Amino acid sequence: MTARLLSVGTAIVDAALTVPHLPERGGDVLGRSRGLHPGGAVNVLLAARRQGLPAAYAGAHGTGPLGDLVRAALAAEGVEVLLAADPDGDTGFDVALTESGGERSFVTAFGAEARLTAEALAGVAVGEGDVVHVSGYALLAATNGAVLAPWLEALPARVTVLLDPGPLAARERPPALAAALARADWVSASLSEARAISGQSAPAAAARALAVDGRGAIVRLGAEGCLLAVCGAVEPIAGFSVEQVDANGAGDAHLGAFAAALARGEAPARAARLANAAAAIAVTRSGPATAPTLAEARALAGD
Repeated sequence: MTARLLSVGTAIVDAALTVPHLPERGGDVLGRSRGLHPGGAVNVLLAARRQGLPAAYAGAHGTGPLGDLVRAALAAEGVEVLLAADPDGDTGFDVALTESGGERSFVTAFGAEARLTAEALAGVAVGEGDVVHVSGYALLAATNGAVLAPWLEALPARVTVLLDPGPLAARERPPALAAALARADWVSASLSEARAISGQSAPAAAARALAVDGRGAIVRLGAEGCLLAVCGAVEPIAGFSVEQVDANGAGDAHLGAFAAALARGEAPARAARLANAAAAIAVTRSGPATAPTLAEARALAGD
């Protein structure tokens, strides 16, 4: 496979804690540390790589222990890092709080990954057939939106752009999100994100609203699978019944598997089914980077 997944998302580190519940304002609770884990764009890249797609990180990263952690995780799975580390600061992090019922809350402090420059991006060679992944976190005004918007607009038509809007961009609607939507070939969003962007509450209507101007859309529905919207038609793609252990990273596993299937030339419905299988397997495993191999996804999908 000559195509690759090229991510210009934000690679950060998750400081993961399990808590019985969130503390009230001014309060405190005892939590259990689940360690430091590279996250964000890292999880999407690893998921695609495990599905057999070459992958490269074209975002910024810092000099320091957190940047080292990100680079080590990417190197361990054969993901190329295209840009040099920022010498003026470390990679950022988030505190991920998971309550006993599975609900997750995040507090993020951006670092070097939010200081991507136009000069650095200009040196990134995007190949024919590449799938470019961009996350909503990278499109915020506080991160790289001002740099990424013109870069995305200038990408040639032969390059497939996969947009993962994320909750912050979906809620804040930064100017760069509109530019990314205009250039995107595919949008993959959770149901809450799809509703926020489209203004439509019904899942099918939200999916249809995202799939305009020749763009396709995936609306992820968790255990129920996803909705595939293409050319005004919305098709439900069923999920798989599994025993959930940890939902962290399921959306990233879905994104990476979908990107890999598109790059292989799979039909969109088939790509969505394999993505559902990958996400289903991921939630049966504890940890953020639990995406399966292509063989595992195909086995669950019935290949």
